[in-house]
Amino acid sequence: MAKPVVIVVGADKGGVGKTTVSRTLLDYFSANNVQTRAFDTESPRGTLKRFHPDITEIVDMTTTADQMKIFDTLNSGPSVTVIDVRAGLLSPALASLRDIGFLDAARSGQITFAVFHILGPSIASLDEIAETSSFMTGAKYYLVKNFINDTQFFQWDQSTYNSYFNKIKDATDLTIPKLNEMAYEQVEVSSVPFLKFVANKSVNDDAANYSFVLRGYVRHWLANVWSEYDRIKLTDLVGAKSTTRGGEK
Repeated sequence: MAKPVVIVVGADKGGVGKTTVSRTLLDYFSANNVQTRAFDTESPRGTLKRFHPDITEIVDMTTTADQMKIFDTLNSGPSVTVIDVRAGLLSPALASLRDIGFLDAARSGQITFAVFHILGPSIASLDEIAETSSFMTGAKYYLVKNFINDTQFFQWDQSTYNSYFNKIKDATDLTIPKLNEMAYEQVEVSSVPFLKFVANKSVNDDAANYSFVLRGYVRHWLANVWSEYDRIKLTDLVGAKSTTRGGEK
């Protein structure tokens, strides 16, 4: 049986685009024929579930019952589990993973564990890195600069930025480029995955009538995002081979 893969996407700060990154990951795995399930911790109403309802379950990660729902089923479901952690819950979630022995299992090689830490523009995000990195032994740690909200990252003080990053061993930088605002808004209104929007499909896979121009912007942006995932060999992490080209299968 393939080793289960758990990918946590989160940040302690809100409004940095965690769910957007989770959506691109689910589309990327879908395009590469990797069976994936997702948990949305924005209980009781989840944004991720709105876009990927068939594979997403809303959970309260602070409760033992929902922790069991996620981690007791790792060997019986799809090989990849993506957990979209709501704002403010990343550090507590990692602490709970330590307490239940999950981090020890990752360190011993029983589970492949990766964290996509979505950075904000303030010094608070750098403090988050210092706190989160203490849990990262045995994990793949990705520091994600998400420009979807036209964010500027620490350009006011490069030396401060470097002083934090130099303390972290084996962390990998990722960049999510900015998507045209009108295109992003249209995908939000349509409530479909980015892949379906590009393919001009509705929620029910019927033919839609999305703008050719906006679909083009999303296709180009998604291709750039997936190039970053190819660069870090994300499919190698889950034991698959990348088949994506230019935002399409």
